[in-house]
Amino acid sequence: MAGLKEIKRRITSVKSTKQITKAMKMVAAAKFRKAQGRIVQLRPYAEKMYSVLGSLARNVESVHPLMEVRPINKVEVIVFSADRGLCGGFNTNIMKAAVKLVRELQAEGKEVSVSSVGKKSTDLFRRRRTALRQAWGGLSGKVSYSNAQSISGDIIDNYIKGTFDEVRMVYTEFKSAGVQKVTVLPLLPIEAACLKEGSEDMADVFLFEPSEEAVFEQLLPKNIEIQVFRALLDSAASEEAARMAAMENATKSADDMIKRLTLQYNKARQTSITTELMDIVGGVEALKK
Repeated sequence: MAGLKEIKRRITSVKSTKQITKAMKMVAAAKFRKAQGRIVQLRPYAEKMYSVLGSLARNVESVHPLMEVRPINKVEVIVFSADRGLCGGFNTNIMKAAVKLVRELQAEGKEVSVSSVGKKSTDLFRRRRTALRQAWGGLSGKVSYSNAQSISGDIIDNYIKGTFDEVRMVYTEFKSAGVQKVTVLPLLPIEAACLKEGSEDMADVFLFEPSEEAVFEQLLPKNIEIQVFRALLDSAASEEAARMAAMENATKSADDMIKRLTLQYNKARQTSITTELMDIVGGVEALKK
């Protein structure tokens, strides 16, 4: 059995860890409330834009390069992860889904390129010696629309150039504080991505003013920005929710460990006292003889 000093030192260490995890949970909770509010506000707009574009794309000929459907030989996979750890299985689940998707596409004979948003996914693919086409980091806790514009601008330029024929995003969709779902979302080409989301009850004929080209020239790049921004906000809210839950579990585990160590300390102390008493009694008996 460990000595009293060793057990006491361990109790002190676990108490210090508990203070840290409790503080991290409070910080994560504050960040989570802010991130949750942002994604809840954006989601209806993003979903409606997807729906409207799907309905429009169903009724017009391709009038923009982003709507061009070509043979899919090269696929771009964009992985959204966190910059930091200590958030339970958040990063692990994303990595598993991304690696699985890449393997499936490669098994189909597709040429796959990978881009990462978040330090954790960047580190993983580099450890796996997977060449990254692009990597963005430092966004955790400070996601802005300009970040989405930067990422979407790179995607749009490379798609138009023919660097890849299809784009898919792998990110964690925020459902609630206790539920986050890893999602694979087709992003480009626009028509293929949006057709499933298009509303069936909208009119079959649309009038475009000033022209179809002008409308799609504005809407299509904006849609890419909005969907990337949505993925960023979903990922941010999911990360903080996962971190909040992980720190709560860590705090509870610290409490349990403190109880076990305290019981162990009391038992060891009682054994020590009993041993000392037995030594004293033995000494007294020896003197009597």
